Amino acid sequence: MEIQPTIRSEIEKKVKEKGYTLSKLGEMTGINPGNLSEILNGNPPRAITIRQLDAIAAAFGYEPGWLYELYPEECVTRERVSRPRVIPFLIRCAELDREDLIERVVSLLMENPKNVSILYAVGEQLFEAGKRKESSLFYRLVIDNEKDNHSDRYLISQYRLFRASLGTDVEENWKAVIRFEPYRHKLPENYRLDALLQLANVCFTLHRWKDVERYADELRELAKVVYQHELRKKRRNITNEPLQTERHLVVYYGQGHLLKSEALEKQGHYDKAREYILGYAELGWFELLDETGIKEVEKFRLWARANLYTLDILMGNTTILPEYVDFLADHPNELLPGLTTIIESANKYKFSIDSVLDRFSDQISNFSTYQGSINKERLFRFRYELAIYRLQIGEYTNGIDDVLKCLDLSTEMNDCYSFIQAVALFEAYRTYITDKQEKKFKSIMKEVSRDESIFPFTGSNLGVVW
Repeated sequence: MEIQPTIRSEIEKKVKEKGYTLSKLGEMTGINPGNLSEILNGNPPRAITIRQLDAIAAAFGYEPGWLYELYPEECVTRERVSRPRVIPFLIRCAELDREDLIERVVSLLMENPKNVSILYAVGEQLFEAGKRKESSLFYRLVIDNEKDNHSDRYLISQYRLFRASLGTDVEENWKAVIRFEPYRHKLPENYRLDALLQLANVCFTLHRWKDVERYADELRELAKVVYQHELRKKRRNITNEPLQTERHLVVYYGQGHLLKSEALEKQGHYDKAREYILGYAELGWFELLDETGIKEVEKFRLWARANLYTLDILMGNTTILPEYVDFLADHPNELLPGLTTIIESANKYKFSIDSVLDRFSDQISNFSTYQGSINKERLFRFRYELAIYRLQIGEYTNGIDDVLKCLDLSTEMNDCYSFIQAVALFEAYRTYITDKQEKKFKSIMKEVSRDESIFPFTGSNLGVVW
């Protein structure tokens, strides 16, 4: 009968092959030799942690993951589950993309429904470590195996999965909104604040202005309720339940106003938008401000100033343009949306901004390095408006180059609406394109037609545009 290998038998075999003593192995791994002896020779043997196994693997010249196939017996069987060992093991398996081992361990864990708490703990640790893609699998497992669909664990898993699903693909982001949106009202208040902010932000990138308004209204009202509750706790000197949120409470209140104003502005309701800008322009009255809160209030003051400039420019008040340009020079983080506003206004009211574009030419050349869904959407709007500006003043080659950059951005974001806008603009100025630009355009269209992951819902009809 063949003897099945174990972690200990494999380690002992390598120790003999290398001619190591336990002292030598301890020196190489940082593990106390006495502990090593108990791991290998104890009766019963001392359990080995996954971190210790990785250290031993490195000492023998192996990559992390060596002997992982044998590790489940260290932490989970049908008779017992070692939470302190199984959680780190599942985390390492997720980090190393070992779904085969995760599936094997989960099948054992789920023989007892109470062990869903272990899957939730793994998801939370991965999420908090910034490993959101890896966390998704565990939140899905919680959702699939949690019997109480009204429990905080189930609802928070829905929220975490929503957050982990967000990226630069606008279609996937919208699907994530649709999946999560019904659960937002059931979340604990602290998570609901974060969720409403994220929902509004995603809808902002999707240009769903009415949805942005709705979530912003909910966020503002909830922030008021929580603020009043926190004030009562402070006045009664209740300190045993601190509010746990990702951002300071003043952020949610301010963003409720800011996002509402942005949505109104995008719909052309400038006077109403101004009212909501004034709602976050001065939040120094907020009573629960610590050092972080004070810094956030200052940010809102800056954004309010920038957005009041935006409204004036969009309404055709060109007399403030020099002042606004100086403001953008002093606040480079506002440059991308600020320049987009200026170009949009120039296109609408037919005034020259060549000197503005020259002044910021170096910064504009760096815009392509910006990351994140909001910046990608802003960069598309900037390039689109800039293309229109250049085409209208006869700079056809530069303008069409900007249109081609818009096409690249829209395919990167999987944004069909933006893609169609860019194609329509390209076709309107087809008379002026160069052979090189025609070749680039056909290359983009061919790639879109060939790659089914880009605008999958359009099917073969996409080919008719060219």
